[in-house]
Amino acid sequence: MKQSIFLILFLSINLVTNAQSNPFNPKTTNDGWKTESILKNNPTIEKMDSLISNNEFKNISSVVVAYKEKIVFENYYNDNNSDTKHNTRSATKTIAGTLIGSLIQDGSLKSVDEKASQYSKVKDLQYPDKRKDEITIEDLLTMSSILECDDWDQNSRGQEEKMYIIEDWVKFYWDLPIKGFPEWKTKPKNSKYGRSFSYCTAGVVVLGDIINSVTGSLENYADRALFSKLGITDYHWQITPTGLPMTGGGLGLKSRDLLKIGQLYLNGGKWNDNQIISEEFVQKSTEPHAEVGMFDYEYGYLWWLSKFGQEQKEKAYFMSGTGGNKIVVIPELELVVVLTSTYYNGGMESHNQTTKLMNEYIIPEIQKMEK
Repeated sequence: MKQSIFLILFLSINLVTNAQSNPFNPKTTNDGWKTESILKNNPTIEKMDSLISNNEFKNISSVVVAYKEKIVFENYYNDNNSDTKHNTRSATKTIAGTLIGSLIQDGSLKSVDEKASQYSKVKDLQYPDKRKDEITIEDLLTMSSILECDDWDQNSRGQEEKMYIIEDWVKFYWDLPIKGFPEWKTKPKNSKYGRSFSYCTAGVVVLGDIINSVTGSLENYADRALFSKLGITDYHWQITPTGLPMTGGGLGLKSRDLLKIGQLYLNGGKWNDNQIISEEFVQKSTEPHAEVGMFDYEYGYLWWLSKFGQEQKEKAYFMSGTGGNKIVVIPELELVVVLTSTYYNGGMESHNQTTKLMNEYIIPEIQKMEK
């Protein structure tokens, strides 16, 4: 009898130990994902895993790979785990765009051509101008409105750090002056897609205000129309000083739940049998509407557009946030990858290293499976 008890205890401990040390540990959850260990014992992936574990790639918190709708690799680093809610910074912006798509899908908004000002009812503007009334929801989705707002320019009146030190972030946006175009800057009419891109967090905060105005509660609507339909139950909104959930950045989500956002778009806006956003909105969101002006990136509806892989052949769209956070969708490979990181002070190095993980490790191994 004692020997039997000892054997049971030994086997239990051994099973737990193996689960904790296995780089691909498909923890059984009720989150809607299937897992398949096709990348287990893959030398390239094992090398990647080791380099991340040894901090050769700095401050990576998770890597999760879904191929053909199954999780084929999943690991967590630097004291993170499958229950960690990652602050993926500006990757949140894409979710704001998804909620706009949901509003159009359920008929609460007619189209992206609707005027933004009719839903953001801010009064006593610092720079009143009738042209502000013509700014559309699509202008905000594509970072190309006529207001002077550029997070990448410290001199811009709309630079996001200047927004954070005042109370009303929505009014901050609408108070901005009209953007000027000196000779050395390309005017929208002369741009490839007829839009002048400038990265503007405040504009996405206004999208949150629009969602809140249309639905009565952004937070409740997001839960009802998006998160609950995807089986996402554990998340954290950052809240602005006026009580509005922050759609410009900071939403905390688990890696598997971030993966669902990417898979939703790869599936043409459908999750299980539920059409959460229309296939037309997905197509519009992931096609170019503006040139970014660096690294040959283009921009959709709050999605970045680029190519990945060692020969830059794989067309992709991706969510992106400070620190190198990326949720990458490559339709031709039926691939979705979540890369989370807390390398917030890493500048472009933080983005370069998660791009390297894609180009040199993950994509080549998936490409081999396609042959």
